[in-house]
Amino acid sequence: QFQLVESGGGLVQPGGSLRLSCAASSNAFSMYDISWYRQAPGKGRELVALITSTGDTTNYSDSMKGRFTISRDNAKKTVFLQMNNLKPEDTAVYSCKALRRTQIGKFEYWGQGTQVTVSS
Repeated sequence: QFQLVESGGGLVQPGGSLRLSCAASSNAFSMYDISWYRQAPGKGRELVALITSTGDTTNYSDSMKGRFTISRDNAKKTVFLQMNNLKPEDTAVYSCKALRRTQIGKFEYWGQGTQVTVSS
């Protein structure tokens, strides 16, 4: 069973920082690309950042570039999202997704999410 558990969310003031973690249960973790998504109340799910299985490539949505950094530690089966200079519009539930495409199909797993609230 491939499970993902997010942690690190909470309440932070504008301009503050948080570091989210996405921990996996499976030893196959290092074969999966990992993405962070977020969903604000009343809005659709939005891609935040992605990191490939080896960690060689990262991508960010434009509004997060320069403020968020995604990284991974395959030995610890964990992906991190460092969020700096947080803004009220960053308030959302942040979830991580593991994705692997193989010749026999696509394998995709989601965590339950962690709430991030940016407010003074």
